[in-house]
Amino acid sequence: MDIKYDVSITAIGNLARTFLENNNSAILLDEDVRPNLADMVIEHTPGELKEDIKKGDKLLMGGIKFTVEKVGDAANDTIREEGHCTLVFNAEGSMPGQIIVKGPALPTLSNGAHITFTKK
Repeated sequence: MDIKYDVSITAIGNLARTFLENNNSAILLDEDVRPNLADMVIEHTPGELKEDIKKGDKLLMGGIKFTVEKVGDAANDTIREEGHCTLVFNAEGSMPGQIIVKGPALPTLSNGAHITFTKK
């Protein structure tokens, strides 16, 4: 398994769980980058994006494996800059910072859990 990006969840904002349940989305951001957004995001350890995330890659999050369906034009850049992107689970999306993934269910969020992107 070739890992492209691997980080650990350090904080889950109160609204982050609501966004996941109601909008099938999760906003990721490096810890302590934008404290004013902490309630809305899933903060994680800083990580290095070793290679661009592409369609067909895999995401392992919350014990569930997802397949990347679409990567927004800006998503790889914003991940490199501040660990930021919006994951959209089993739904459509078209924003430049979004990564659309498909899988069997929504992930379970917990502190310490890994968010890992791998090659196909």
